[in-house]
Amino acid sequence: MCAYLNRRGQVIRVGVGTPRQTQIPPLELPRYGAERLSGIRCIATHLKPEPPNEAALTAMALQRLDVLVVLNITGAGFTRRGGGATGYVKEAYLAHLTPQDSRTLITSPAMLKGGSNNIQSPNWTVSQPLSLDELAQQDFIDLVENLEAEFQREFVAQEVDVDHDRVLIVGVMTDEMTPLQFQDTLAELARLVDTAGGDVLQTVQQKRSRIHPQTVVGEGKVQEVALTAQTLGANLVVFDRDLSPAQVRNLEAQIGVRVVDRTEVILDIFAQRAQSGAGKLQVELAQLEYMLPRLTGRGQAMSRLGGGIGTRGPGETKLETERRAIQRRISRLQQEVNQLQAHRSRLRQRRQHREVPSVALVGYTNAGKSTLLNALTNAEVYTADQLFATLDPTTRRLVISDAETGATQEILLTDTVGFIHELPASLMDAFRATLEEVTEADALLHLVDLSHPAWLSHIRSVREILAQMPVTPGPALVAFNKIDQVSSETLALAREEFPLAVFISASQRLGLETLRHRLTQLIQYAVDSR
Repeated sequence: MCAYLNRRGQVIRVGVGTPRQTQIPPLELPRYGAERLSGIRCIATHLKPEPPNEAALTAMALQRLDVLVVLNITGAGFTRRGGGATGYVKEAYLAHLTPQDSRTLITSPAMLKGGSNNIQSPNWTVSQPLSLDELAQQDFIDLVENLEAEFQREFVAQEVDVDHDRVLIVGVMTDEMTPLQFQDTLAELARLVDTAGGDVLQTVQQKRSRIHPQTVVGEGKVQEVALTAQTLGANLVVFDRDLSPAQVRNLEAQIGVRVVDRTEVILDIFAQRAQSGAGKLQVELAQLEYMLPRLTGRGQAMSRLGGGIGTRGPGETKLETERRAIQRRISRLQQEVNQLQAHRSRLRQRRQHREVPSVALVGYTNAGKSTLLNALTNAEVYTADQLFATLDPTTRRLVISDAETGATQEILLTDTVGFIHELPASLMDAFRATLEEVTEADALLHLVDLSHPAWLSHIRSVREILAQMPVTPGPALVAFNKIDQVSSETLALAREEFPLAVFISASQRLGLETLRHRLTQLIQYAVDSR
């Protein structure tokens, strides 16, 4: 049996079973952060003369209990009327959490009596066997205050930025993934989290033949994630794949902190990066389309009836009301996106009427497209070593002169949003007005970051996204960027795989003259192929 008491000594919960079986659900526990304990202690009975096992200690850590007291009962001599055996407390064990980086072990006087016989781990300390008299001498309030002071010092020493999410990444490797692909996916997710403004504390990995339908990872790994989040003080868990609404609810109920997937991180980055009215419009549409199926389970407030005249009784629930409001907003935004498409279509027709050919810069995010646009056209587009630094398409005029004939060729070069592996469908739909700049261009300049270890995978991802476009894009020229940062072996491999490609460094302005010449040939080919 387990009894849970608050710091005033009041019993707030009683359960029959082990500390693991009777633990308080994470969502019902107070959330104070990594520098505080929950304010709850557990007194558990046990029928074997042994210290608490790892399952009980893990339950203590998940709940951030002040202390766990295990009373070992023995000597069941006779049976009471109506059943049930009696016995006496042979010994007791006292366990509590310890700061991870603490050099000084915070213990009670009873624990100090045990000296080096205390059982220690990076997360908790268990005393030697204690008598009830020794246990009664323990000042629990003083112990907890000392512990929380140590946790607070550790928390401050970590220089935690309260404005940044403290993130735990969870990756699942399935049979269809190679180890290299899996590690690339985790590295990319860590960069996405960093771009979104989060601090990655640790990555938890699991290899499974298939995804668990309820929690993605197995039950034991969920417990490990919950314990790691508690130990590190993480307030956000990010999974490396899309999660269903039910999976998010199940995981949050067991882990006790907010859980998001890869798509939600990307949407958050887009929301931060959008500058123009068109960009903000498309981001809002993508967010609402993502949110709509995830409205259920957002708390009891979502299941109350609406208030006011005409809404009492068997009327709409608040959940239904909010769902209808979001659907109306989505319809309005889709109309505005359609208007945006029509406006950009008129601009493209005007350019085509003037017979000015256009080239769209496409490629994986952070391949250097904006840097190349600036280098070729002297534009002042924002550039940064970040994922999705550019969201809004930018078009600039590029005039190319033929050194031999003196003739000039005018081209409109458009910088577009970067692609990424498994680009979320909601973004594809919301950004259709922007992506039409790709499908309506006469030709494409596919820029590849050759310095990235997964450059071949990036090429495949971009081509897969282009193949999903409703209109087949024009001919493409592959240009490998950042050649000043790669080895001769990588260059040789790229030349062998892509003999018609161009090799440049946009930041160092290497190979740009060759690129201009090849762009002229590309445009001529595209015009002749119409």
